[in-house]
Amino acid sequence: MLFAQALLTTSAGIVLALGLVHLVYTFWGPMFMPRDPALRARMSEVSPVISRQTTMWKMWIGFNATHSLGAILFGVVYGHLALYHPAFLFHSGFLLFVGLCLLSSYAALGKAYWFGIPFTGTLLALASYAGGLAAALIR
Repeated sequence: MLFAQALLTTSAGIVLALGLVHLVYTFWGPMFMPRDPALRARMSEVSPVISRQTTMWKMWIGFNATHSLGAILFGVVYGHLALYHPAFLFHSGFLLFVGLCLLSSYAALGKAYWFGIPFTGTLLALASYAGGLAAALIR
């Protein structure tokens, strides 16, 4: 059980770290800024079809922030459960399935839309999570 616990904790830690870095990059520094300053200016002027109450730039920031918060939530909840309530986590097929689905979805989206570092990190988190599930089932 300790090995499975360590693998799920590792998985949660990777996702938590990715989420925290993503949140920092969303609000501080130039990492998520377009290379073309004119693009940012234009995104700040143009509204999406769904509503004139926002701009594409505000939506860009909001989507990045909420994406970060989702990763942080996964990392905190699954890390906490793996560390402090492993019996509960490993006996909840629902939670184990939800975690696997989320990480698999992140991996699929990462392959289609992201760049190397977050995609690789997500694959490592998924591999650790899947390894933890396998180790728990073998015991």
